[in-house]
Amino acid sequence: MENLRTSKILKFVSYILFPIFVLLIGLSIFHLAFLDEYGNTGATEFIDTEMFASEYVYYVTDSVENAYNQKNGNSRMFMQLEDVNGNEIYYLDRDYMYSYYNGINEYIDFIIIDNETNTVYTNMKSSDYNSEIENMNNSTKYWNYDNGNIETNMDYINSDNIRYNSSYQYFVIDDLNGEESSTYAVDRAITGYTIYSRYNPDRTGGLTNYKIVEGIYEFCLNNPNISLYILPISVIFTFAIAIYLCWAIGHEKGKDEIELGYIDKVPYEILFLTWAVLLTILVSVAVQCLNVANYITLIFAFVLYFICYIICAITAVSTIKRLKARKFIKSFLTYKVGKWCFDKLKKLFDTLDEKTTENKRLFWYYLLFIIVSVLLACLFYTGIAIILLIGFWVWSYYKLKKYIIGQDKIKNALKDIYEGKNDVRLNEEELTGVLKEMSVYVNDISSGFSNAIQESLKSERLKTELITNVSHDIKTPLTSIINYVDLLKKENIQDEKVKEYIKILDQKSQRLKKLTEDLVEASKVSSGNVKLNIESINIKELFNQTIGEFKDRFEAKDLKIEVQMPSEDIKIKADSRYLYRIIENLFSNITKYALDSSRVYIDVVENDKEKDSGNNKYVNISIKNISKDKLNISADELMQRFVRGDRSRYTEGSGLGLSIAKSLTELQGGKFEIIIDGDLFKVEIDWPEI
Repeated sequence: MENLRTSKILKFVSYILFPIFVLLIGLSIFHLAFLDEYGNTGATEFIDTEMFASEYVYYVTDSVENAYNQKNGNSRMFMQLEDVNGNEIYYLDRDYMYSYYNGINEYIDFIIIDNETNTVYTNMKSSDYNSEIENMNNSTKYWNYDNGNIETNMDYINSDNIRYNSSYQYFVIDDLNGEESSTYAVDRAITGYTIYSRYNPDRTGGLTNYKIVEGIYEFCLNNPNISLYILPISVIFTFAIAIYLCWAIGHEKGKDEIELGYIDKVPYEILFLTWAVLLTILVSVAVQCLNVANYITLIFAFVLYFICYIICAITAVSTIKRLKARKFIKSFLTYKVGKWCFDKLKKLFDTLDEKTTENKRLFWYYLLFIIVSVLLACLFYTGIAIILLIGFWVWSYYKLKKYIIGQDKIKNALKDIYEGKNDVRLNEEELTGVLKEMSVYVNDISSGFSNAIQESLKSERLKTELITNVSHDIKTPLTSIINYVDLLKKENIQDEKVKEYIKILDQKSQRLKKLTEDLVEASKVSSGNVKLNIESINIKELFNQTIGEFKDRFEAKDLKIEVQMPSEDIKIKADSRYLYRIIENLFSNITKYALDSSRVYIDVVENDKEKDSGNNKYVNISIKNISKDKLNISADELMQRFVRGDRSRYTEGSGLGLSIAKSLTELQGGKFEIIIDGDLFKVEIDWPEI
């Protein structure tokens, strides 16, 4: 059973057969209704039926009306031909208003003679109309009218039936044997016309409504029992397919739940409205096609039928899937809108229950504002109500304005705290309600922020003092150690091992001295406890001097210094002592960590770029070298204190050189940046130019 339920082939076959059986049911019902209406008339051919007679006389008498209108200058339906035997001949094309006459005009010949002017109106082209009139009277079916007398071999449109049968009330001849034959008289009386007409089955026309009706009539009469077999079989199969599809729709192999597609997620009102609009349009088009019946329009009508079926099937399948997935009601747009409104109201009431007293108070104030405004507006035509309403609005504006002013005070206070001000205080007595409560919090935050800053400054000061004191305490015995080492070096000591020990003591004591000095300097720089002597310095001379001092150390590591500077002098504002310390630290860093036998690039570019929003121009100093060790460290980490590029720390150095250089640069208004790209180590310094 599950295989039947999920079979795609069986579903596809069911979708194809369902519209066929529905069409058969409709045709069978039409067949039975047709037999009930026309099966007992006794007519064996369609031309013997009242339907044929009605269409026949309608076309002929309407042609008389057209002739009457043309004579009086109201229309030009007929085309004038050459005179025949002295008569004026007017010809009406059979294709004129083809659909209007349902195609019977293809098979009816008529000759209409104006008795007053002897003018002939016809839809036949002939050289001898007298012979044509004689032939008409010998036809299988003919109808003639002459001077109020009707001569015909069709019972349904003889004199008696036209006079008494209400089916021919449209007949326009108003003087039939001295009696009025129409229920309404018209000015276009045609008693002055003689009419000759016949049914000509030998004419060959295309597929028309007339031929379709003729074919249907003859088929129904010749096959009276066919619907008795087709109808029950079609009904059984239709119901069986419908039940199967309702059972199987939405179920797919390997899936337990009903999955909704894109169409199934469209709001049901939109889907239903689209279905109704499209179906109405397609049915209207199909009806128009049947009014102009031919092979193409019949095929087109069947195509429209299947398109209508597809639209109906899509809507029905989507409806069934939504019902099975228990999401039919939820798929309505009205449901979603209603649920959204309900959720918002629920959230509002939940907010009133859960939130603070101020939120509740705001809600009730606003609700009171609405109620009072509505009540006063209802009494607007009374003078006192107008005064009260204006007063109430002024009072409401005053309260809101007061609240907004208090809110702005709190906002500005928070902005000042954010910008680093620690002396912000709000007057709590000027505010009320929740704003007063918020001002207390803001004051507490400001006080806490101020206390934190004071504690931070105190901690930094204590740390600096500790470093200074410890360094001073270390420096005194360290000086003694260095002095005694110098004395030992002057002694004539022959023992090589002792001389080795003295050498090591000398190196380590000097390194400790350098570390102590760097530590003290780093502490001073970070705390800003440095006195600067800003002056004009020629950066070219300073670099040349420093390179000369480090020449031996560069040559010891076989480092080639590539210097690129402008030919003219470049002057910057800086403290010469500290600027030299910055360059010294960078060169010292190169001698310790640069790859042996590599190149070091020093570039000084004047007015390279503007570094701020003003017009101050900068000198860019760039120093690049290749590191001998893998730089598996970020530039930010390398800038921190006591951090070195070699994690093993086997090289000489304290890890303070770059940190001191950066602090000294920024202290003098410059910008210091480290860039690491693989093994490339690059320092960029931007310094304001004079």
